[in-house]
Amino acid sequence: MGEQVTGVGIVGTGVISGTYLDHLAELPGVDVVAVADLDVSRAQAIADQNPGIRAVSPEELYAADDVDIVLNLTIPAAHAAVHQAALAAGKHVYGEKPLAMDRAEAEPLLKYAAANDLRIGCAPDTVLGTGTQTARAVIDRGDIGIPHAATAFMVTPGHELWHPAPEFYYQPGGGPVLDMGPYYVTSLVTLLGPVVRVTARAGRAKQQREIHTGPRAGTVFDVEVPTHVTGVLEHESGALTTVLMSFDVWAGRLPRIEVHGTDGSLSVPDPNGFDGTVEIVTPERREWTEVPVAGGYAGAGRGVGVADMARALRTGEPHRATGELAYHVLDVLESFVDSAVQDQPLDVASTVTRPAPVPLGASPETA
Repeated sequence: MGEQVTGVGIVGTGVISGTYLDHLAELPGVDVVAVADLDVSRAQAIADQNPGIRAVSPEELYAADDVDIVLNLTIPAAHAAVHQAALAAGKHVYGEKPLAMDRAEAEPLLKYAAANDLRIGCAPDTVLGTGTQTARAVIDRGDIGIPHAATAFMVTPGHELWHPAPEFYYQPGGGPVLDMGPYYVTSLVTLLGPVVRVTARAGRAKQQREIHTGPRAGTVFDVEVPTHVTGVLEHESGALTTVLMSFDVWAGRLPRIEVHGTDGSLSVPDPNGFDGTVEIVTPERREWTEVPVAGGYAGAGRGVGVADMARALRTGEPHRATGELAYHVLDVLESFVDSAVQDQPLDVASTVTRPAPVPLGASPETA
């Protein structure tokens, strides 16, 4: 493949890195060549298990001639610093969500990248799979008429039931909106376009929570952020999305995402996954009917956004999971929480153009 392969270096070798390595190994046009971690033994373990991948320090990775894209899989608090170090070394960067801890950290990254002809990509790339992309194709074809409303629901009783160290989910930077919101809002922006205004209310069912699993089971910790947030997103198109994000619901039968238009309604699969069934109701057929796959990367997994960006680097075209999209999503989510805290509607300062759709049958190497 020669010149058609884009070299990738991974910084951060925690649990999620294994998923990325597995999927990137199957994707065309990308080749993981190096890994780095503050815990050198973890990086070395990956290198030992994967011939052709070497363990290096972060500084060595940033300087490596065969690394074109730095894949940032560090903890959220380190995202901005790692991005900036990689950009300063002349590398393109792609990272796990969020782009940074807040807008103040994220905005300088985009400005630096733009000024130096570098690209930033950011998860979630789940929206590039057949689930969200089929839903987008249905909307873009006009099958439900003009979209005017949507719903987005994410409810769970809380991560302390399964996570052995869940405190960070309940500290500033956490909560249901910033934890799971990126999947939902990225999908909503992909389907309906950017958000211009938000209105929210928030609550907190418990002031303290107890860890249920692992060596620290029984430990009680404080809840520092709202854990039940609900409200409305006003899209530039005029569509209104009703949102509920909660760690305070023991069980629910709520749909993940639905989009309602003048000529029909659409059921969209879980935005935390790449595929899933899309269903439609129209005036002519008043029962949920499965929609054939109409777009998206088939069989996609974590890392397809990296491969899509690598293709775009080679062709000079835009990539889809952009830093600008991730910034707008972060802006919407922060504004949503701020609206609840301030008890007033808030305008969203940023905007973004919907990324190009992924055609049916596309490959990350050619789409």
